[in-house]
Amino acid sequence: MPKTRSANAVRLEFTAGSLVHANLSGAAFTGDWLWVAGDEACGLDRLRRLEPVGQETLRFGEVQDFPLSELLELPGTAEEEADLEGMAVTDGFLWVVGSHGLKRKNAKPDRDHAENAKRLAKVTLDRNRRLLACLPIENDAKGAPCLVRQAADGRRALRLKGDAQTNQLTRALADDPHFGPYMAIPGKDNGFDIEGLAVDGRRLLLGLRGPVLRGWSALLEIEVETRGDQLRLVALDEAGTLVRKHFLQLDGLGIRDLHFSGDDLYILAGPTMVLNGEIRVFKWPAAKALLAANREPVRFEAALTESVSLPHGRGSNRAEAICDVPPQWSGGQPNWLVLYDAPGADRKDGEYTVFGDLLRHA
Repeated sequence: MPKTRSANAVRLEFTAGSLVHANLSGAAFTGDWLWVAGDEACGLDRLRRLEPVGQETLRFGEVQDFPLSELLELPGTAEEEADLEGMAVTDGFLWVVGSHGLKRKNAKPDRDHAENAKRLAKVTLDRNRRLLACLPIENDAKGAPCLVRQAADGRRALRLKGDAQTNQLTRALADDPHFGPYMAIPGKDNGFDIEGLAVDGRRLLLGLRGPVLRGWSALLEIEVETRGDQLRLVALDEAGTLVRKHFLQLDGLGIRDLHFSGDDLYILAGPTMVLNGEIRVFKWPAAKALLAANREPVRFEAALTESVSLPHGRGSNRAEAICDVPPQWSGGQPNWLVLYDAPGADRKDGEYTVFGDLLRHA
């Protein structure tokens, strides 16, 4: 369980041309390298561990861009954001998932009432948002991990079968009694919105920021396999279940990120809508074994333990990503890296450097 937080302990140095700058939504490690995603980009950035230059414990820089358009055939253009919200590294692949959600235009202070009314009524879908993909990691000649379309050993970059409007997951949920009605509601309005990803073999867990139903948050379980040049959903049981639903009691909060640590699943949770509210980390003990043994298509889990609350600002400093830090970098102590969306002035050093936290856990 987390005990202490070291604020601004991790320095991340981006550049003016980086795909990702500040609004960080996903993180994962490969050796001395940190992968990060931002919800306004259509790609990922890789940063290398460097010697600290100030009071920080860890420093990362020498950023390298990896545009998704160079790795996958995307439903949309290379410029359209993918709204990447979850990442995980396993078995030589970096897995990523987009929010899958719709978005609603916001009112602006420089527009008149009639124009803002039109803006607030406009709902759209960015064509790259409904993306679930695995990207091969392969070292280059200098030993640095890179994302490639096809690795020398035959591993390929693959995405879940679908197009600019739907994929196998959204089609499987279209008539679902719990989530079907929310597929046409923008994510920021408690609509369908994926913001967490954890991977166990071929089993994937997708954490939903929304909808939250009568205070119950949702975790979707799917299994994928490679067919041809795409990923396909496969049945989880003899009944042909494509999506298992796990409803979690997180005190009304939606899921912002997921992370396995051993057999335990840790859940970063925060407000589902555009609210300034509590952000917490919950622990689901022995979740990996329980999920592997479970055959119920729908189950409820209330036996979660709250571990710690994280700071947040008014419209800023929203914790969006959590992942284990290699123990050799923190004196052998288990720590998480926590990264933030909309970092405030207290988490920035100039325009392109931001800070994350270290969070001690048992």
